[in-house]
Amino acid sequence: MSVSVFWFLPTHGDGHYLGTGEGARPVDHAYLQQIAQAAERLGLGGVLIPTGRSCEDAWLVAASLIPVTQRLRFLVALRPGVVTPTQAARQAATLDRLSGGRALFNLVTGGDPEELAGDGVFLDHRERYVQSAEFTRVWRRVLEGETVDYEGKHINVRGARLLFKPVQQPRPPLWFGGSSDAAQDLAAEQVDVYLTWGEPPALVKEKIDQVRAKAAAQGRKVRFGIRLHVIVRETNAEAWQAAERLISHLDDETIAKAQSAFARADSVGQRRMAALHNGRRDQLEISPNLWAGVGLVRGGAGTALVGDGPTVAARMQEYADLGIETFILSGYPHLEEAYRVGELLFPHLDLAPVEQLQPRDLQAHGEAVANDFRPQKVAQR
Repeated sequence: MSVSVFWFLPTHGDGHYLGTGEGARPVDHAYLQQIAQAAERLGLGGVLIPTGRSCEDAWLVAASLIPVTQRLRFLVALRPGVVTPTQAARQAATLDRLSGGRALFNLVTGGDPEELAGDGVFLDHRERYVQSAEFTRVWRRVLEGETVDYEGKHINVRGARLLFKPVQQPRPPLWFGGSSDAAQDLAAEQVDVYLTWGEPPALVKEKIDQVRAKAAAQGRKVRFGIRLHVIVRETNAEAWQAAERLISHLDDETIAKAQSAFARADSVGQRRMAALHNGRRDQLEISPNLWAGVGLVRGGAGTALVGDGPTVAARMQEYADLGIETFILSGYPHLEEAYRVGELLFPHLDLAPVEQLQPRDLQAHGEAVANDFRPQKVAQR
């Protein structure tokens, strides 16, 4: 099965080493543009733009990169509880139209109570997923052209609708990752692509089987993706040396501080990541060529595939055999590592062709009158 490969935009910072300012570099728009254009030139299908208080705003970053790319797709975070579903639908449709149909959306419920409180979200884990499910039901229906009345526990709208539809029909795809039962239930009901962090293949298979079964019970099918770091070099020995160099500035105090911060999260996925290494740096190869060193000080995705091109490709094929269609990869620093992936790994992968966007009909309209307008079709772009 051919696979699609995305890259990562490091809007929270980048550098040569983890857990230190040594070898770090500033992340400004010019640098993000370099990474995005490199990803597009190398044939990657899109970029994941992260979210959180430590990151630049994902939506503004995506919008700023539209005019400097042609085919690259942008996977941007939706944040239930931080914005209303109707406003989020308008933003999504706008980004999709202005990018010519290159927008993808990643539902992020959040898992750090301290950060969520700063955004005005005080719901516990269970209630956040109730809210996320309600948010997504409204968001999807509005984008698909319905006029929506909805009364839920957390979300209430009356007459919610869009005047200007997105390019992608019936709407841009929705992605989502979460390991809890509530997260899997939401994925089975509403999302198009379910994302998992890079756990050993047996654990990933377990999650895929669970989500697939829950989706089938609702008469739906869900596609699957995985989020991993990658350290690829000309030889396996060089790759493992690069992995050790990446954490060479870490001391026990820095690791303990990071793990303590991650422990306050109520994210099941974050707990699963932490359990892969338990804060120890002596047994980090948790599955053949799957290395948990990134997770010592980085929240979220904390594992990397390590090896030469053929070895990493073989490990990716193991995930593809389970049903993974999209790999969202990253490496440090992200610009140089993108080129290594393109040059050393891609020749050994069966890559799905990057989708060529087709011209779509646009709607002609003058200034809206009484908050409405009469659409007319115009010639294709």
